[in-house]
Amino acid sequence: MGKYTGSMCRLCRVEGKKLFLKGRRCLSDRCAVEKKNYPPGQKGARINFRKSHYKNQLREKQKVKRFYGVGEKQFRNVFAEAAQKKGITGENLLCTLEKRLDNVIYRLNFAYSRNHARQMIRHGFFAVNGRKVSIPSYIVSMNDEISFREKKLEAENVKAMLEGVKGLVEVPGWLLLDEAAHRAKVNALPARDDISLKEIEERLIVELYSK
Repeated sequence: MGKYTGSMCRLCRVEGKKLFLKGRRCLSDRCAVEKKNYPPGQKGARINFRKSHYKNQLREKQKVKRFYGVGEKQFRNVFAEAAQKKGITGENLLCTLEKRLDNVIYRLNFAYSRNHARQMIRHGFFAVNGRKVSIPSYIVSMNDEISFREKKLEAENVKAMLEGVKGLVEVPGWLLLDEAAHRAKVNALPARDDISLKEIEERLIVELYSK
């Protein structure tokens, strides 16, 4: 599947849930889910969609994919790795996605959204343990230090952006943020309760891929 280039708000309406793909807009009364809480399309508000068990499984998978901005092939690979680890497969899957660098950057209030974080990472804005990382899917590890590269941090538009995203989301307990220095450390590994996507039934995803 190619890269999605349509409206981000449309994805939230399809899932019937805020996926926080548009930064501050998702927290305002301009949010599409708040204004039109029904599927997109000409008959979206009138059709009573019948849900099967398979459809519930598919919707949970699509919801997680869209929330973290992961493609189908990449999602399958992450699931395969999660299935091989010790513990509960569904929790392993979500915790691995939570440790993606683009998600970490967003949860540290260094970007407006995960999509914005991916763009900044590809342009070399961040370093992990002092080395530039330009891969959004990079998985952080215990005691990793994430920071802005000094050359990028000096730009005026970056300073203005950081002021704009301050306090946008709550920084999770497994990340230790030094706001003044614009750097953070992975203080622990995320547990199931630390997952930013609430009300997700990961067992449905496991059932879907186990067929």
